[in-house]
Amino acid sequence: MIDNEAELWQRARQDDGWAFAQIFDLHRDRIHGHALSLMGNLHDADEIVAAAFFELWRKRRTVVLVDRSVRPWLLVATVNLSRNARRSTARYRRLLQSLPHPEPVLAHNAEQGEASLRLASSLGRLAPDDAALFVLTALEGLSVANAAQTIGLKPGTARVRLHRARARLRAELGDLKPDTRPAMEGSVS
Repeated sequence: MIDNEAELWQRARQDDGWAFAQIFDLHRDRIHGHALSLMGNLHDADEIVAAAFFELWRKRRTVVLVDRSVRPWLLVATVNLSRNARRSTARYRRLLQSLPHPEPVLAHNAEQGEASLRLASSLGRLAPDDAALFVLTALEGLSVANAAQTIGLKPGTARVRLHRARARLRAELGDLKPDTRPAMEGSVS
């Protein structure tokens, strides 16, 4: 086992995968903590860490050690990758908001049509994740756990948000009194 990071780095620069793995093990937790503080969630932090180490491997022939360590380079790469990811996410959200929203499909009769329009309108006033949770569970029959995973939420968080969304929808649409209620598996009422 090599204890000297500079020596490990020299071996990694010469395509030694084992040496690079040792460097990864040495810095992974610190870089992950930094990425988590910048991104705010584990999934994005994991993506940033993977990208930072991928870039380190890809640029291994040109990366210069600072104080005999690649950690400073990795920290800077983590900051840059996090900024790029946040900007990309913001651009994507702006794009989605700028796209025209399809008109709701009218139901077969006027009463169902009004109910559909009111439901669509009420869903439109919910936060996007809350509306998606409701649609996935109440209308599409997914479990709360599966809907949460689809949206990227923890199941407990999804249950609370779904409960609040349903309460709001009940308050807005309570006068409709539908004949049947969709099964809401794994939900909190």
